[in-house]
Amino acid sequence: MPELRITLGGSERVVAAGTTVGEALDADGRTVIAARVNGQARDLAYVLNEGDAAEPIEVGSGEGLSIVRHSAAHVMAQAVQELFPKAKLGIGPPVDNGFYYDFDVEQPFQPDDLKRIEKRMREIVKQGQSFSRRVVTDSGAREELAGEPYKLELIGLKGAAGSAPSDEESVEVGGGELTIYDNLDAKTGELCWKDLCRGPHLPSTRAIPAFKLMRSGGAYWRGSEKNPQLQRIYGTAWESRDRQDAYLKFLEEAEKRDHRKLGAELDLFSFPSEIGSGLAVFHPKGGIVRRVMEDYSRGRHEQSGYEFVNTPHITKGDLFNTSGHLGWYKDDMFPAMEVDGAEYYLKPMNCPMHNLIFRARGRSYRELPLRLFEFGTVYRFEKSGVVHGLTRVRGMTQDDSHIYCTKEQMVGELKNLLTFVLDLLRDYGLSEFFLELSTRDDSEKFIGAQEDWDEATAALQEAADESGLELVADPGGAAFYGPKISVQAKDAIGRTWQLSTIQVDFNQPKRFGLEYQAADGTRQQPVMIHRALFGSIERFFGVLLEHYAGALPPWLSPVQVVGIPISDDHVPYLEQVAVRLRERGVRVEVDSSSDRMQKKIRNAQKQKIPFMLLAGDDDVSKNAVSFRYRSGEQNNGVSVDEAVEEIAKAVEQRVQI
Repeated sequence: MPELRITLGGSERVVAAGTTVGEALDADGRTVIAARVNGQARDLAYVLNEGDAAEPIEVGSGEGLSIVRHSAAHVMAQAVQELFPKAKLGIGPPVDNGFYYDFDVEQPFQPDDLKRIEKRMREIVKQGQSFSRRVVTDSGAREELAGEPYKLELIGLKGAAGSAPSDEESVEVGGGELTIYDNLDAKTGELCWKDLCRGPHLPSTRAIPAFKLMRSGGAYWRGSEKNPQLQRIYGTAWESRDRQDAYLKFLEEAEKRDHRKLGAELDLFSFPSEIGSGLAVFHPKGGIVRRVMEDYSRGRHEQSGYEFVNTPHITKGDLFNTSGHLGWYKDDMFPAMEVDGAEYYLKPMNCPMHNLIFRARGRSYRELPLRLFEFGTVYRFEKSGVVHGLTRVRGMTQDDSHIYCTKEQMVGELKNLLTFVLDLLRDYGLSEFFLELSTRDDSEKFIGAQEDWDEATAALQEAADESGLELVADPGGAAFYGPKISVQAKDAIGRTWQLSTIQVDFNQPKRFGLEYQAADGTRQQPVMIHRALFGSIERFFGVLLEHYAGALPPWLSPVQVVGIPISDDHVPYLEQVAVRLRERGVRVEVDSSSDRMQKKIRNAQKQKIPFMLLAGDDDVSKNAVSFRYRSGEQNNGVSVDEAVEEIAKAVEQRVQI
């Protein structure tokens, strides 16, 4: 029998012609579920060729989990079409932590439908149907899938100029050739179901270790509101039941920390329907938290040499033509309004107006770096499907800074700026960070000369390297005018949030004709650095609320202390203690309601107030109070002087209790 020379995991091997990669790897289909052959992910049934280099893909790897989830999506689609024969298929890709599939059905799915679908999925998994790949021609695929209009549209995308499929759609038609995966009966080999798909897949349905359907909802076909709304079912799948159980437990904890839920329970903010989607109003307690956040940030900026400016919320459209936003960002802006014969826009960015402040008079090199700072409110037309609480809004206030410096100052300014950003985020209680460097790619969505981009990227890279933090590349993720570093922070349960951004921009200074007089008398163009530290006040508020599960550290808590009298007779005493605390700048209330003491304690715990001060006859006689902390711990008979000092110190030092 002819033999082939191949490479397995870096070592040369000789195998018989016709050997599959699964046979060569001695894969069991459960631990090793696929292989990477010559850099491309393949099914274990792939037949090796002379010179092939193969490596195993294990089920617990990132790539392995994607394959598990993609296979689970196929099983779900099969179950749906068996239970709902009129259902038409959209797409079904793997995503972070799970998968989904879109369906065109007569009625939205109900919770009982999901239970039936999941039950049928488990039956299909138990049957051990095999996933079998076959290549088809364009015409052959159209003939086989004539009853699937959305699949026919995807087939058309594959060969259409200027209509490349998205990353999620490429799961269906992204390979070099069109392929269909058949689900075959394990015993008879008969066709059970089929789908247009690039693959790869598990050897059989039985190799799906653990899965669960999560929820359903509406989703526009191909993400466009102009297209039909389909029904999307989301699921999760993992390499083991233990990993899935851990993930489900994580979701339970995340749900408890949902800032939208906490915002209502703690009376911090709301989203009145009368105002509109993605537009928050902050209630008095939320207003206190926001003011404290802003005041602390403002003080730190003043110490670091920033100058404060203010700009209007709307502007003539010509400004955004000059900046390039109307050409490159218009889809994310609210529509124009006509005033006095001119088009005006709500501003999506503060930077063009800051450029006008720089340009308002002549500038000298002696003024640089010039650091302008504004709590500027901007408006962005986020699609309704992505608006989410405070973390994705349509109206937001950015702690926005634009720094104008010389090229010689650029690297040093970036290093200092990154240190400043990280130090300030740590002051708010975040401690785990990594950086993402977003750069230009070969697409046409960027402006400016390549050499400018290269210089700006190199400066950001140097600043990032000096920070000592992990740096992740993000090709193609830059803003249209320049590369950026994003500070990614991990919260208390390990989720990653994008917070601060630092962008280097050579293009806007050119477009606005910004200049300064250099030491030699020549006119030079400054470098512009864009920086939003919180990202936005609203988003950072939501992130902190989830990070602390609503139990904000005392310095940020809207009510820092509540006095709880054992009886009405003790209210005047606690009011005197409250006066002492207010003299130290502490936010304190005394609960003089008619509720019983135990209910007052429960109310304070629900409101996550850091300190409760209880007082009865014994405390009054000793000029003392009894501490009760948020954790439920108690410390009785503490003198009022010591109590005031302990609370004031905790607030001043910004510690968590």
